[in-house]
Parts: sequence; C-alpha cells; structure tokens
Amino acid sequence: MKMTVFGATGGIGGQVVRQALEAGHKVTAVVRDPARFEVSHPALEVATVPGLTDPEALRPVLEASDAALSGVGPRGRKDGPVASSTTRGILRAMEASEVRRFVAVSAVPVGPVPEGESWLNRRIILPLISAFARDVYADLADMEEQIRRSTTEWTIVRPPKLVNKPLTGTYRTCVGGNVPRGYTISRADVAHAMLAALDDPATLRQALGIAY
Repeated sequence: MKMTVFGATGGIGGQVVRQALEAGHKVTAVVRDPARFEVSHPALEVATVPGLTDPEALRPVLEASDAALSGVGPRGRKDGPVASSTTRGILRAMEASEVRRFVAVSAVPVGPVPEGESWLNRRIILPLISAFARDVYADLADMEEQIRRSTTEWTIVRPPKLVNKPLTGTYRTCVGGNVPRGYTISRADVAHAMLAALDDPATLRQALGIAY
C-alpha cells in the first residue's frame, strides 16, 4: 500500500511511518520542518509543506496514495484549534485527490462513557481531564464532526492517556465506543491500531476505542 502520513514528526505519526515501512508499505511523510524528522528508508518520501490548512498545497503529497493517516493534534492546551483546522485542509485535499481511506487520532473524552466504566474514571478522571483541557477536546470534537460529514472511508481512533512505551501489539479495542477501564496506551500501539484499521472493514465509518 502507498500511504500519506500527516503529523509525521509527532509521537504517533512517527510510529505510523516506522511501522508502515517495516511492514513493506510505501510512505509519504508530511512535515513542516524536515530537520525534526530523522527517519530514512528507500520506500520513504519526505514532503515538506508550510502548513496543513491549504488543500492545494496538500494535493501533491496525496498523489497516488491508497490511504491517508493523521496523527495531527495539539501538543498542549495553548496550541489552539490545531486538529480541526488542519483536518479541514486534509479532507478537502483528499476529496480533490480522490483518496478515500482516512484514519485519524482523536481522544477518549470526545466519545461516550462506556458501560462498565470504573467509578474512578467515570466520576473523577474523565470529568477532571475534560474540564482541564476543554478547548482541546472541543477542537477534537469539531474535527470528528468534519470527518463524519466527509466523503472519506474514515476511522477515528480514540486513545486514553498516551505513554512512550514499546510496541506490544496487545491491547483492547472497541468499535463504535470507548474501552471501559482503559487508562493508558503507548503511542506505538496507537500507530499499530491505526495501520491495522486500514484493512479492517469493521472499522469503516466508525470510532475505535483503544486501551490496555
């Protein structure tokens, strides 16, 4: 498969690039600053763009791609509406380029509280996180709504707290909802789930909860 990865210098996007190359795919990694991107591979093309909001600037990086994956998101609460504004540009570029398959990262607080959720998560952790980063999750909710309205064959992956741990390939998922009693997941395993979703018809036009 040939795929385009947005947010390739981030923790999840970088893992998507590495794992996709290891699996034998061809990858176009979209970056704003190539100095921050250290991956090198014969099947890798690095495309430098000034930003992700201009669909015309993004169309060339999607040429001949079978799928697009986005690890774009805010690095902190002060980053502003990064996910929604960039995803708008990506979706328009995908439509113009006739690339259909799209997998993007969101977050657990955007989705519903699952049945069987722990009292700690339901009453303390999720409400605190949602209140503390209200603007971040409002941005992600806007992003999700744009994706749902799009013509793409989308999957939205919703992880809980992200940690920097090695790939395990062993985690729980929930199609259409969040994983109950899920507290953490590594960025490497989120990337693994995103790539696995590409070939899983059950995830088409669905949110996918993921957690250990």
